Amino acid sequence: MQRDVMNYDLLIVGAGPAGLAAAIRAKQQAAAAGREVGVCVLEKGAEVGAQILSGAVIDPRALDELIPDWREQGAPMTTAVTQDEFLVLDEDRGYTLPGWGLPPMLRNHGTYIASLGEVCQWLAQQAEALGVEIYAGFSAAEVLYDEQGRVAGVITGDMGRDAHGKETAQFAAGMEIRAPYTLFAEGARGSLTRQLEETLQLRADSGPQKFGIGIKEIWRVPAERHVPGMVRHTLGWPLDNRTGGGSFIYHYGEQLVAIGFVVHLDYANPHLSPFDEFQRFKTHPAIRPLLEGAERLSYGARAISEGGIQAWPKLVFPGGALIGCGAGMINLPRIKGTHNAMKSGMLAAEAAVAAIVAGRAQDELTDYPVALTASWAGQELDSVRNIKPMLSRFGTVGGMMAAGVEMWLSAFGVRLPWTLRHRKPDHACLRPADEMPRIAYPKPDHVVTFDRMSSVALSNLAHDANQPCHLTLKDPAVPVAVNLPRWDAPEQRYCPAGVYEIVRDATGARLQINAQNCVHCKTCDIKDPTQNIVWVTPEGGSGPVYSAM
Repeated sequence: MQRDVMNYDLLIVGAGPAGLAAAIRAKQQAAAAGREVGVCVLEKGAEVGAQILSGAVIDPRALDELIPDWREQGAPMTTAVTQDEFLVLDEDRGYTLPGWGLPPMLRNHGTYIASLGEVCQWLAQQAEALGVEIYAGFSAAEVLYDEQGRVAGVITGDMGRDAHGKETAQFAAGMEIRAPYTLFAEGARGSLTRQLEETLQLRADSGPQKFGIGIKEIWRVPAERHVPGMVRHTLGWPLDNRTGGGSFIYHYGEQLVAIGFVVHLDYANPHLSPFDEFQRFKTHPAIRPLLEGAERLSYGARAISEGGIQAWPKLVFPGGALIGCGAGMINLPRIKGTHNAMKSGMLAAEAAVAAIVAGRAQDELTDYPVALTASWAGQELDSVRNIKPMLSRFGTVGGMMAAGVEMWLSAFGVRLPWTLRHRKPDHACLRPADEMPRIAYPKPDHVVTFDRMSSVALSNLAHDANQPCHLTLKDPAVPVAVNLPRWDAPEQRYCPAGVYEIVRDATGARLQINAQNCVHCKTCDIKDPTQNIVWVTPEGGSGPVYSAM
C-alpha cells in the first residue's frame, strides 16, 4: 500500500507524562546544543489527556527539574496535600494507622492532588511552545522496521475501514512516520510495546510484568464534607488477605473527591469482579457517608504496571527505547509513578539528542538505562523492589509487615542484598472456577453503588460502530471451548466496562464482544488466562474522552 511519509529526528508514541516530558527535554537539550531537532508526538486519544487516568497525587520532583517555574507558568497543580490518613478496614470498622509508624516514603508531604489529564494538557502546551508537533487522534498501529530489523518509526492506523476491514468512501491510509529514534510511551500494556517485547525478545532476561486494575470515579461532595488536601488510603475489606489491593480518596479542587480502588491482577478466584469489589467498598461505614447526597461526575479504569525494577524489559533496542509506565515506573507502596515516568522520558530524550547531535542513528541508546538506574527514580524503585513479590507471597497482612520493615531499613540507608523475583504472570494465577468460592455481589442502589453501563456512560466513549473491532481473538473458539468450562468465562467479570458477555441461544453459548463499551483499560489483554485476547489500537480518536481524570 502506498503511504505518505513524514520524517522527524525524534518520534514519541504517547502524549502522557513520560512522552511529553521527553518531548520538552529533547527541545531543551537541542537548544542548549545549538541544534534544531524535529520532535513529533502521536496521541491515540481524541485530544491530549482524553485517555489519561491516574489517582493522582503527584510528586513534583521531575517537574521541578523539567520546568522549574511551573507554578508561575500556571500548571494545574494547586491543591497541596495537607492531611494523610491510612486505614485498615474490616467489614464494619476502620482502624487508622498512626502516622508516625508509616515509613517516610509513604508520607505525602510536598505532593499535590490534581487531574493528570489536565496536567498533560498543560505539558502539551509547554511542548508546543517549544516547537514540538503533537498529533492527537492518530494511533500508532504498527512498528516500522528497516531492512536490518532496526526500528525506523511507526505506521499510523488506517481511517475509514468498516467493521469487516473493508475500505469505505472515507478511507485514508495510515502514514509512515520515520525517525532515527522512536520512544514508546504508551502506558501500561501498550500494544506496540507488547509487539516489541515479543519481536525483539526484550523480556529474555527479566521477570514477567505484574499489573493491577485501577477503577476511579470523580464526585462532587457537599462543602461541609470536603477537606481540601486530604489524602486517605485503605487496605483490607472487601478484599481477602490473598487478594491484593486497596483504595484511594483524594479531596481537591472545587468540592471534588477522586475515589478509586486498585485490585492486583494476580488474584486467583475467577469469580472475583474488581468493578463490584469497588462498588462494595463504597458501602463501608467509613466511606459511604462521604458520598451520600453527592454527585458522581466521571468514571474510568486503567491497568497499572506494578512489577517494579525487576520486571523492566530491556529498555533499549536499535532505533528506540521504552519509557514511562509502558516500561514500569510505578512505586507500588507509594501508589505513584508520574514523577518516575517523567524522569525516564527526560533521560531517554537526553540520550537521543546526544546521539542525534553526534550524527548517530538507529543504534541503541545505551546511556539511557545506565542513567535511569543511577538516577533518583532508579534508586527509588530499587528501594521498593521487593514489595510486590512480598505481597504476592505472604498476602496483604504478612506482605505489608515485611514491606514496612524493608522500607524503614531503606529510610536509614540499609539495602537488603537480595531481590525477590516474580514467580508467574498474572494470567497464570487464576484457579479453576469449581475450586474457588462464588461471590454474591449486592445489586447497586444507584445512590453510592452503580452498574457497569451507567458507569461507562460517564466515560464519554466514542467508538464508531462501523469500524474494525480492536479486541481481537487469536482463536474464536477458545472463549467457549476453554474459558467458559474451566474458569466460568472470567472476562465477563474482570472487564470493568461490560465488554464481554456470554450469550446463550438455541445454538448454544457464544462470546459477544461489546467493543463500543471499551474504556481501553487493557485488563483483558493482561488477565485472559489463555492469552487469547489481544488489544490492538482502534481507529484514531476512539475510546474514552475523560473529563478531569
